[in-house]
Amino acid sequence: MKKVFAIVLGIVFLASCNSKSDGYTLNGKVDGELENGTLIYLKTTDSINQLVDIDTAMVENGIFSFKGAQAEPKLHYIFMQSNRGNIPFILENGEIDIQFQKDSMNYAKLKGTPQNDLFMDFLDESRTFSERAMSMQNDMRTAAQQRDTATVNALREELIEFQEEAKTFNVDFAKNHPDALISVLIIGNLMMSKAIPQDEIKALFEGLSPEMKATKPAMELKERLDSMKSTEIGAVAPDFSAPTPDGGTLALSEVTNKGKLTLVDFWAAWCRPCRMENPNIVSVYNKYKDKGFNVIGVSLDTRAEDWKGAIEADGLAWNHISNLKRFQDPIAEMYNINAIPAAFLLDENGVIVARDLRGSALEEKVSELLN
Repeated sequence: MKKVFAIVLGIVFLASCNSKSDGYTLNGKVDGELENGTLIYLKTTDSINQLVDIDTAMVENGIFSFKGAQAEPKLHYIFMQSNRGNIPFILENGEIDIQFQKDSMNYAKLKGTPQNDLFMDFLDESRTFSERAMSMQNDMRTAAQQRDTATVNALREELIEFQEEAKTFNVDFAKNHPDALISVLIIGNLMMSKAIPQDEIKALFEGLSPEMKATKPAMELKERLDSMKSTEIGAVAPDFSAPTPDGGTLALSEVTNKGKLTLVDFWAAWCRPCRMENPNIVSVYNKYKDKGFNVIGVSLDTRAEDWKGAIEADGLAWNHISNLKRFQDPIAEMYNINAIPAAFLLDENGVIVARDLRGSALEEKVSELLN
């Protein structure tokens, strides 16, 4: 279910663009009884993704409006005083109409500018996926509470099919709308969630129109794609160094020089999937360490006590480093890590020979290479 929300729910909060340059007018209409003078807030996010206030308007007889000029299209939100929820939309120059029920902001209707029209088309379909996902999640929870194993298993199979359907929808939308900025953002989300292989991401990006490739989100996406070349299979892994649990400093090159294979494992004490995978890595390490298999754990924790406690609790008897900066860790940025667990298997020359191997796949590859 996590991947579904990463692919579907996450994308509905993304942005689009328009070519008009004569300012914007945002016309809002709220259906339902609403007191005159109710405040409407226009907000966006800053460089660290925190909400910031842009403007405020008052509702009069169910109507409100904002006017101004937008240098470049950007995702904004409408919030309403004393009301839960918000409305994501693209603030771009042109005339934008937003209509919604006061108690159902999640189902607002957008129209007016070409990119907001495309955004609305995407939202309509993705909301259908979201509703289905939540329904399946509720059904699975109920079946689990009733210990209805047969229903739980059936729902799991249905969930797998649903995830593929949701992924296909996103891929097809991006492929069929090369002139929409929402397509750029879909591609970026697919890349971050690792929903499809990197070569498919590149193909989708190359299919975008020249106008879309020139947008800021597309240029940022291209930078990420270009930087990922340094961590592709066959590339020499970028070297790095960071503090060890005892206060020293350790470099990757120091580890790779001591064995035939090195696993660079990105993890954290707070990451449940990482902790679940740790026993497997321990097993492989204990089995092959005398044959030249090394591990260096790169923790994305923020608290040293959590990091050190997890090392001891999980019995991780190999090299460890951390800058204690979560995903702002320069090593994580160097390796384009936006989700964990993530791992890179290196040969004795530091060349990446495999990525993200888990479970039995890790042992099979290590055994193959060492034998």
